[in-house]
Amino acid sequence: MNFKKTTLPNGLRVITVPAKGNPSVTVMVLVETGSNYESKEENGLSHFLEHMCFKGTTNRHTSREISMELDSLGAENNAFTSHEMTGYWAKAEKKHFGKILEVVSDIYLNPTLPAPDLEKERGVILQEISMYEDRPQSKVWQELGTLLYGDTPAGRPVAGEPENIKKLSREAFINYRTAHYIAPKTIVIVAGDVNEKKALQEIKKHFKNIPTGKKIGKLPVKEKQVAPGMRIYKKKTDQTHMVIAFRAFHAGDKRAPALHMLSSVLGEGMSSRLFQKMREEMGACYYVRSGIEEYTDHGTFSISTGIEAKRAEEVVKALLEECEKLRDSLVPEEELNKAKEHFIGQMYMHLETSDSMAEFYADEVITAKELKTPIELEKEARQVTAEDIRRVAREIFKNDNLNLAIVGNISNVNGLKKVLSLKQS
Repeated sequence: MNFKKTTLPNGLRVITVPAKGNPSVTVMVLVETGSNYESKEENGLSHFLEHMCFKGTTNRHTSREISMELDSLGAENNAFTSHEMTGYWAKAEKKHFGKILEVVSDIYLNPTLPAPDLEKERGVILQEISMYEDRPQSKVWQELGTLLYGDTPAGRPVAGEPENIKKLSREAFINYRTAHYIAPKTIVIVAGDVNEKKALQEIKKHFKNIPTGKKIGKLPVKEKQVAPGMRIYKKKTDQTHMVIAFRAFHAGDKRAPALHMLSSVLGEGMSSRLFQKMREEMGACYYVRSGIEEYTDHGTFSISTGIEAKRAEEVVKALLEECEKLRDSLVPEEELNKAKEHFIGQMYMHLETSDSMAEFYADEVITAKELKTPIELEKEARQVTAEDIRRVAREIFKNDNLNLAIVGNISNVNGLKKVLSLKQS
């Protein structure tokens, strides 16, 4: 799956990902901004603005006009906001490429941000925040962010706090959008069976009047920790959800391939060490998995699971023991080869559709800053050795990297503090 990257004279970046024979095409417009770019007073603004861009444009006056036009094409469309990016996209049959590009560019470039809709959408955002609060599996990740980064942009919720959402003014939206939605911070991705030359011509036409300006960056994430950290949000739930997280590496770090193989061995797939230990041997959980969060200047390696509250100490101890094994012993060759094939197979299966291709390159261009093809990532994965994995495990599996976030009905906090520690190697 090759790609072509073009940077226009105004700084706008275009990535085309041809996929001959694919019946669909996806257009995605990204902007390098998200909650990590917000001040404390702005927290939640990036996400709220994403919602407001669908409320009408200078060419399509209402949200209904936008949705009716896309629905009439049989298109899928949505948007998303994360810590470091905001994206708008539509996917349709390939013959509709020109139309969905025109609609998505209109949403991005020409929103009117109508005041009456702004007031109504506050209620929608507040309900979305309440939804996350009522989902322990979502809430625990926000508690982890607060534990890791405190009252800084990286530690605040992407959707914002309710008090902030209630105060944001239309002027704040206009000023924020003017500062960030500019050509040097914008990337257009087209994936699917399209003519690359024609796609570039159409993009130039629709984005010829995009504002230019100087890129505004974000405050760098500062990390400081000397001992294991723990944060518990007590809530009466049938299941207690926990995340063990270790401070790790930023996107594009040369150690990333080994870290991904470590995750594959430890907690990805039903034959992984964590699944076999926690579910098949201990019967302690329904789900358990490991994962990696990578951003431009920081990252984490995490283990998440849902358990019975009274087994929390037992489970934390068992999870850390599995980490210690990877730190202290080499992964057998057969297990390493299985982990590589699992990682590579999952990567390719997640690239079967045009929207998944666009998402793949969105992450690459925003966080890693260096575009690599899946074939290049496969090659890197195959070169990882058992010694590489152990070396990375020794770097991250340390008590001054260790953190635990919990949402649930926990009673014995002191007991958890005692077991939240890695043994010396």
